Amino acid sequence: MADHTELPEVRIPRYLLAGEPGWRTEADVIVVGSGIAGLTCALRLREQVDRVLLVTKTVLSAGSTAWAQGGIAAALDPEDSPEEHLQDTLVAGVGLCDEAAVRALVTEGPERVRELVALGTEFDRAADGGILLTREGGHHRDRIAHAGGDATGAEISRALIAALDRVITDPGIEVIEHALVVDLLQDAGGRVAGVTLHVIGEGDHDGVGAAYARAVVLATGGLGQIYVSTTNPSVATGDGMAAALRAGALLTDLEFVQFHPTVLFLGEGAQGQQPLISEAVRGEGAFLVDKDGMRFMQGVHPMADLAPRDVVARAIVARTAQTGSDHVWLDARHLGAVFLEKRFPSIVARCRELGIDPATQLIPVAPAQHYASGGVWTDVAGRSTLDGLYACGETACTGVHGANRLASNSLLEGLVFAHRIADDIAARVTAGELAPGAPLPPGGDTGLLDPANRAEVQRAMTAGAGPVRTAESTRHTHAVLAELVGRSSAEQPTTQAWETTNLAHVGLALCVGAHAREETRGGHERADFPERDDRHWLGHLSHVRTEDGVALTYMAQEESRR
Repeated sequence: MADHTELPEVRIPRYLLAGEPGWRTEADVIVVGSGIAGLTCALRLREQVDRVLLVTKTVLSAGSTAWAQGGIAAALDPEDSPEEHLQDTLVAGVGLCDEAAVRALVTEGPERVRELVALGTEFDRAADGGILLTREGGHHRDRIAHAGGDATGAEISRALIAALDRVITDPGIEVIEHALVVDLLQDAGGRVAGVTLHVIGEGDHDGVGAAYARAVVLATGGLGQIYVSTTNPSVATGDGMAAALRAGALLTDLEFVQFHPTVLFLGEGAQGQQPLISEAVRGEGAFLVDKDGMRFMQGVHPMADLAPRDVVARAIVARTAQTGSDHVWLDARHLGAVFLEKRFPSIVARCRELGIDPATQLIPVAPAQHYASGGVWTDVAGRSTLDGLYACGETACTGVHGANRLASNSLLEGLVFAHRIADDIAARVTAGELAPGAPLPPGGDTGLLDPANRAEVQRAMTAGAGPVRTAESTRHTHAVLAELVGRSSAEQPTTQAWETTNLAHVGLALCVGAHAREETRGGHERADFPERDDRHWLGHLSHVRTEDGVALTYMAQEESRR
């Protein structure tokens, strides 16, 4: 990278400001997060180790998994194949997928989905009794399994929580709800051996405590709340990524943020979680039109309205700029009320609550933040660069998604790699490689932003490192975040202050990557570098915290996972 692409390093503290741990607990493994990745990992681990601690930020059902509408992708049709699924994934990833990780995903995925069925997940069925499969953008086969029409994530979450409930009296598994993991704890050799966490409310644990373990699995979801508008729930504040960054783990591909092209447009000034209009609606035949009623995806991409999400999102941004509008429209009227109500009951109900009837009216849509393709770097076993630390789901960067996630691969990734992590940890415990944790107490270098700064972080990230970026916009956003982090003015630790600080820490790293990558690829669009540049940028940007700041490195694709 040329020197002119670099931004000033900003020092990030090792720990968030927090009280001294007032209680302690121990487990073989701590799993943080209760989406598909965390629940699957915890259940699988309990079959193989003596004691598992599952920590979740609010309640078990409140993670991002429950919001997943489209479904879970797997080559379940006899006419489909893992190889075809692999090729579609590689194309969507725009040259930056790790093929070994993708191959693990697509070959192990069908069996993992069948295990979900055996666990009690009720997928929608075709007339012959088999799982009904549909198609979404970027897929050349019908391979999307869904439940309740557009409530797939909620059904998978229900089944996994029910499985957990069946063993909840097992003394070998403990669940702590309403618990925010503040920081990772490390032993004298740097191995991750526990966490500090804050539990809100009454019960056996309250306030700040410490949990020790042989290994920690981060399955804390994404960073959606870093932007003004997102499809992510309010708990998605990048906590796992930020804690890993502060502990010295490598984070990779943060600049590749997927903005879902069809999020219900609620008007200028709408903030927080916005209603998603699933890509599956276009998969069933809906199409995009501009304010004059003209279709505009033909000619943009051979798959037209079912092109990969980054392509559709960019086309919408371009069309709104051309027409002077702030959104486009999705036309599903020809599908009819009966079909829409059966196939997409949640979407139809939500639209009608907001005064829009998809059966008779155009649906106003615009891109909003949806998914983070980057995160904590892991190998195919889910291991991070810190011994004892694993990451899974949206928190992780397994290499599966590359520069842009293929539709409905996220639930499958969480499922497949959760199994891989559990099996790797169990094997290492059996081999004596993961000794019981002996972490050093947190202390010394701390920082905390005032929770009042959250809106400023979100506005800066949306304006400067959102769907379209430039060198000037990312430089300005970086300056805003650097000033906030450098000031770290909060004196009273609160959940809101911890979340705000996490957003700022991850936002800084993301912004640096978005500034440095001088090309447009996948979920990263640079208006000042509108073309893909394989000569200079067929590789990955990674971040690691040092005593002076967060160091940025570039590694070519062929070297990136050796």
